[in-house]
Parts: sequence; C-alpha cells; structure tokens
Amino acid sequence: MNQTFIVTKEHRRFTEFANAVRKERTIGICHGDAGVGKTNSARRYANWDILEPYINEWGPRGDHDAKHYALANRSRTVFYTPEVLCRPKDLMRDIDHWQIKVGICADEHLRSTETEPRSKPGSVSHLVELLIIDEAERLTSAGLELLRDRHDREHLSMILIGMPGIDQRFRHYPQLYSRLGFSHHYRALGRDELLFVLDRHWKRLGRTLDPDDFTDAQAIAAIERITRGNFRLLERLFPQIARVLKINELETITDDVIEAAASILVIGN
Repeated sequence: MNQTFIVTKEHRRFTEFANAVRKERTIGICHGDAGVGKTNSARRYANWDILEPYINEWGPRGDHDAKHYALANRSRTVFYTPEVLCRPKDLMRDIDHWQIKVGICADEHLRSTETEPRSKPGSVSHLVELLIIDEAERLTSAGLELLRDRHDREHLSMILIGMPGIDQRFRHYPQLYSRLGFSHHYRALGRDELLFVLDRHWKRLGRTLDPDDFTDAQAIAAIERITRGNFRLLERLFPQIARVLKINELETITDDVIEAAASILVIGN
C-alpha cells in the first residue's frame, strides 16, 4: 500500500459508495475526469498495492502470509483493469484468476480461525464480494453482457470506473442499466481539500504552509490555477518542485518555483 496516500473527502465518499454497492450486491458506476483520483481510491479500497504483487509472486508460502490472508479476507475485493481491445474470453479468464487467488487467501485466513476441520472443501470464488473494473470504456458489448450475467448468477457486486459520460453509454444496454444501483461522481479537489493536501506536501518538503502568508498564498494560487484541483497533476508537480528547490538551493516555495516546476511537465488545458 502506498504509504504517502492522502485520505481526502472524495476518497471517503468513494469508500461509502463502494460499501453501499457491496452491501446491496448491485452494480455501481464511478465516473470523473482523468486524474482526479478514481483509480487510487479503488486500489486503496481493495488493498491492491499489497495483494496484487503478493498474488503475482505466487509460490511457496512463508511466515509473512498470515497478514496477506487477513487483508484479503477483510477486502474481499478484486481490482482489475482490462487490456485495450480486451477479448471477452480473456476478460472472464482474468477475472476468474483473480477471484480464485483472492478467494484462496481469504479462505486460508478463515481456516486458521476455525476450531474444527471442514468435512469437504468448497468453492473459494464466492468469498470475493466486489469486483472493481477500471477503464470500463474498454469493455465491449459482449464483455458487458458477460459481466451482467455473472452478476446475476453469482450475485457479485461490481463497480465500473470510467470517464464522464460512461453512465450515458450504459443506457444503450438496457439489461445492464436496469441493474445499476448507484452512481458516484468523483470530483476534483475543492479549495479546502486542496489546502489540506498542500499542507502535507509542504511538510514532506520540510516546510510549513501558511495560507495567510503572502508568499504561500501566491504559491497556492499558482498551484490552484495550474492543476485545477486535479490530484494526478498535483502528485506529478511536487517532485518537480523539490527538484527546482534543490537545483537552485532555495528554501522557500514561491509562485516562481511553482511556475518553473510546471514548465517541466506536460500539462493539458
């Protein structure tokens, strides 16, 4: 898990949305502009930064496995990003793979807490309660129908993440659209949240942010104008700010430093 993850209001709203979809065993849509933090929040919710590499390195087990088993049991979630031009057959094969692997980990945790051995082994796929699919625009009509069918057969909760307008696209698939229970608009950072995030970035650079200070206020305004509250741009900007400070042996983050750091990045309008 990314230790530098900053829990924002939008992330908390996403968590509430995901919990609701999971509890109601329905299908939800999360949409928002590129870079606002949808993917980061989804991976965080699924604990995917820990579970994905652990599962990819599948092999002999060791003493460190128990914490991963416990994490998989708490999460009960698969995060998946389909390939561009993903074939429906490959889509379902990959989802089966991740469901089984996460299910095995959750099952191992449950076994460790049981007082009596089971009479016979059961399916582990059902232990996964939520499937999160990022870049859902890549899914074909056949892929969407297969996912809808799996939802119906297994009562598997799903979240489809995409760009603005994806909810309108799904209107063309009545059987899928009729099963949508929740829609979540993931927004860019507001003014208060931006200050909250900037305060933590300032601290990581060994500085203290004071919005009432004229220099800091100018720097905040420059960042707000450049990023427009886009979380990804903000995360890309600060390594360059640190670089500009170091190269020029500067101590203060000014609007000139911000402009110099931004000039290195490719930032769209």
